[in-house]
Amino acid sequence: MRKKGFIPAELYGHGIENIHLSIPAGAFSATYKETGGHAIVNIIIDGDSRPVLISNIHIDSLTDEILSVDLHQVRMDEKVVTHVPIDFVGESPAERDLDGVLIKVMDEIEVEALPANIPQNIQVDLSKLTELGQSLYVKDLELGGAYSITADPDTVVASVSEQRVEAEPVVELTPEDVVVEGEEKRAKEGEEEEQPSGDEQGKKDSEA
Repeated sequence: MRKKGFIPAELYGHGIENIHLSIPAGAFSATYKETGGHAIVNIIIDGDSRPVLISNIHIDSLTDEILSVDLHQVRMDEKVVTHVPIDFVGESPAERDLDGVLIKVMDEIEVEALPANIPQNIQVDLSKLTELGQSLYVKDLELGGAYSITADPDTVVASVSEQRVEAEPVVELTPEDVVVEGEEKRAKEGEEEEQPSGDEQGKKDSEA
């Protein structure tokens, strides 16, 4: 089937029997690229249009070829739970002016909505991060449509931390290094003992 340019797919949904499908690879790739897999798409089965969400894609880790697809048929009058991407906008003053490190903890978030109200993305305004150590949480997100976020309100979405200071390297001595250092110290002390002091040397010169 794949050699002929088709992708095996499994259609399932509430109140319907699972259906095995063959989807044209080119058409699916174009649709997935446009929607990102987060929007409702319509598939035609025997002339019947069905609204579905792309719930899962199986990809070959070596070739990046799409091996199979799972499609979830939805009802337009029933809410669904799905993930949508997070779109980070603006610039963090703490990162720009205070030399902070911006950490994006989440790249998508779970929402609940009627299929027609699923947002393409949810924007996060980074300009609100004005201080080092500050974080933006799910509860700080501004909702712009008829949907709700199901994630924990106290989940961190993004934060700004201080730059890490590299510690000075610690020089570790081996037992061999300690022995050699001790021997060199003792040898140096022995040489100093053998050399006569200035008074003793002067006395010897006078006697001579």
